[in-house]
Amino acid sequence: MSLFLSKPVNTTLRLACCAVILFTQAAVGQVKTYEGAGNLKYVDPRIGNVGAILEPTRPTIQLPNQLIRMTPQRADYMDDQISSFPLTVVSHRQGQIFSIKPSTTLPKSGEWGKRLTYDHDLEINRPWYYSNWLVDEEINVEFAPGKKAGFYKFEFPEKGERVILFDRYNGGSNDYKFLSGTEITGVETYNGIKMYMYGEFNTGAATETGVIEEESDGRTRKRVWIRFTINAPKVVEFKYAISYVSPEQAKKNFNKELKGIGFDQLAKQGEEAWSKVINQIQTKGGTEAQKRSFYTALYRSYERMVDITEDGQYYSGYDKKIHKTTRPFYVDDWVWDTYLAHHPLRTILNPDQEADMLNSYVNMYEQSGWVPTFPLIYGDHACMNGFHSTISFLDAYNKGIRNYDVKKAYEGMLKNATHATMLPWKNGPKGLLEDFYYEKGFFPALKIGEKETDPNVHGWEKRQAVAITLGHSYDDWALAQFAKALKKPQDYDRFMLRSNNYKNLWDSNSQMFLPKDKEGNWIKIDPKFDGGMGGRDYYDENNGWTYLWQVQHDVKGLIGLFGSVNSFENKLDQLYREPLGRSKYELWAKFPDFTGITGQFSMGNEPSFHIPYLYNYTSSPWKTQKRIRFLLDTWFKDNVFGIPGDEDGGGMSAFVVFSSMGFYPVTPGTPVYTIGSPVFENVTIDLPGGKQFQLIANNCSVVNKYIQSAKFDGKVLDTPWFTHEQLISGGKLELEMGAKPNKTWGLGK
Repeated sequence: MSLFLSKPVNTTLRLACCAVILFTQAAVGQVKTYEGAGNLKYVDPRIGNVGAILEPTRPTIQLPNQLIRMTPQRADYMDDQISSFPLTVVSHRQGQIFSIKPSTTLPKSGEWGKRLTYDHDLEINRPWYYSNWLVDEEINVEFAPGKKAGFYKFEFPEKGERVILFDRYNGGSNDYKFLSGTEITGVETYNGIKMYMYGEFNTGAATETGVIEEESDGRTRKRVWIRFTINAPKVVEFKYAISYVSPEQAKKNFNKELKGIGFDQLAKQGEEAWSKVINQIQTKGGTEAQKRSFYTALYRSYERMVDITEDGQYYSGYDKKIHKTTRPFYVDDWVWDTYLAHHPLRTILNPDQEADMLNSYVNMYEQSGWVPTFPLIYGDHACMNGFHSTISFLDAYNKGIRNYDVKKAYEGMLKNATHATMLPWKNGPKGLLEDFYYEKGFFPALKIGEKETDPNVHGWEKRQAVAITLGHSYDDWALAQFAKALKKPQDYDRFMLRSNNYKNLWDSNSQMFLPKDKEGNWIKIDPKFDGGMGGRDYYDENNGWTYLWQVQHDVKGLIGLFGSVNSFENKLDQLYREPLGRSKYELWAKFPDFTGITGQFSMGNEPSFHIPYLYNYTSSPWKTQKRIRFLLDTWFKDNVFGIPGDEDGGGMSAFVVFSSMGFYPVTPGTPVYTIGSPVFENVTIDLPGGKQFQLIANNCSVVNKYIQSAKFDGKVLDTPWFTHEQLISGGKLELEMGAKPNKTWGLGK
């Protein structure tokens, strides 16, 4: 029996598979519907809204890859109260601006923090539409997003006041002004950047407007309100636009998107935008639950990056200037998470957009002097470790995506690899530890209990010495391949040599990657548990068992370290069976990212994504098929608990999209995919240029997960690999599936 659910288990999710009903206070019978075309009915933004331990997903309402993103502000899905509604989420999990909230009374000072109670069963979440019924106030809230604009509707009860409250989320310079009874402007400062809002109400029947100023943290906090007469329309509409350029541009954005546009029309435009991207992949077969998990994961893959261009210009946080442009400029990417599957997925579905995103990276380098790692609106948010954008550049280049300044991109990647700090959660030039790495070929670690000697090391994130050595080995391999393509043989030789640095931390006795001190001596640790919070002295967020496999760029070299394919396969088997050696509560107190546990395997964190596919390098590809189906069925349910770790705005969801379709990019940078076990009988991807890639899995079912035989374009395929060129040429992969493994399939040369 499949662990996927044949139907939603939670009544709070039951509306996702049918027409979306917009409740009003008057009666359930007074409804409108936004059914959604085709596969949109399977998308449920509430999947994963309760985190395993750390961060949940947010039910973001937005257009694909666009600036305006709205999600009600609450702890997670278990919270039955909302503190406010933002006009936009500026960055994935990194803050929002311009708070709005309806009320039936004008709050006194100190009452602005009142939270709004709602009933989960009356909340509607669609990617392009939101509705909620506020129980105590008896107000119905609706929202529809545009690109740089949004539209709220507040339906008030017959009795009581009709008040809209405006607040802010961030400190610094903040200001609201009512230009009239129907117009309002706002400025909010987010991480040093001024952001502008222009909005209009549908009614001029305002009783009054007001300002409440309070001192907080040495600053004046200005909150404003507008109150409408009892004779005003019961439904108060608020349309607005956001600009990162200027207040004048905010109004231009408003006129461009919202002038003469009604709420239903804007919502319909949003539905059409989502229909275009969600229905790009058609599936047949599979359970309803599998489709809900798959198409919701596809929706999340469009949460970011986001396009912040406004009328051929954008504000850059990388040089604090406004730039003219003829191309979209994208921000909000966490490349430590997204290089693995998110960027590779986009190279298939929208290569032109991927080119624009990489072009944005090049622009950021030109403007700031460094290729960023976590590019946000205000600049590079130094986070995690490695220069994995190098891998994304190589992956796109080797797939023919070169519509950006390739030489300038290489210049930036080379500068990162030779002059930038490698320290986690740090930006800036290199120091003594980098010079040590360049000379010795590994990042030096501290002994257990030894005090940090380098003041530049982040006090919480530590050195992460093994993770850095492994991660930069992959980055340097990617840079070497890029150098080879650009006919730079000296750079190629240099960085290919550095790409083997991972071998310097291989301990053949334990068959683990372990830390060394600056003298080159092994530091004796328990790779399951040592290294402080998250193992950050040596690894990062996960333990040595996870980082044992972080050699995607040289799997054959890793197999060589084990001594044989057999030993490699046995260690993979052991990974899924190795006991924790302690209670889960003890483990999670130290490794909260180590979630989605199967033995020592952690499905809930990005470094694990490729590991189940490594059996395709052994004599048992059938074990990849077994593991992938089990992991999908176990950890990615179609309910509020359906994400086993931090989803990271598309990072984990792209793994679900690939794996559910039946293939995966083990080594981004190499234009090759390896085959897993599709959950659908038929997957058809509409490719740019009018071609289609088709994967047919005959007799595929919950039980029939094993590949018996395969053909590609009618020719027998006896290896679990195919190329990107075969895919984008409109190839057809046909699999025969069965209930028991064919242990000889996939062993061809």
